[in-house]
Amino acid sequence: MRGRPKAELALSETEREQPHAWARRRKTAQAQVLALRSRIVLERANGLANQEVAQHLAVTPQTVSKWRRRSLEMRLESLVDAPRPGVPKTIHDAQVDAVITQTLESKPKDATH
Repeated sequence: MRGRPKAELALSETEREQPHAWARRRKTAQAQVLALRSRIVLERANGLANQEVAQHLAVTPQTVSKWRRRSLEMRLESLVDAPRPGVPKTIHDAQVDAVITQTLESKPKDATH
């Protein structure tokens, strides 16, 4: 192994449940970003090296290193986007996800004219 030794990223079974759920979500761009971050952390927690994870998920090693470091510092909270400056949101992400999910999963009405 080359480079500096890296602190082990160990997740408890409880901590693994949330990223697994996030990794399966793919409906919105925001969910896709969260899913990718979750996969990075899960693969690192499974013992894969930064280079292996980067190659497997088609991201740069720097991206893997960034999310590994953040997850060591702040655990799973690090994977969710931090609040941005500006006007506070009036609609929360959960509400947006619910509307998108309902829209995508609803059956089309019979369009007979």
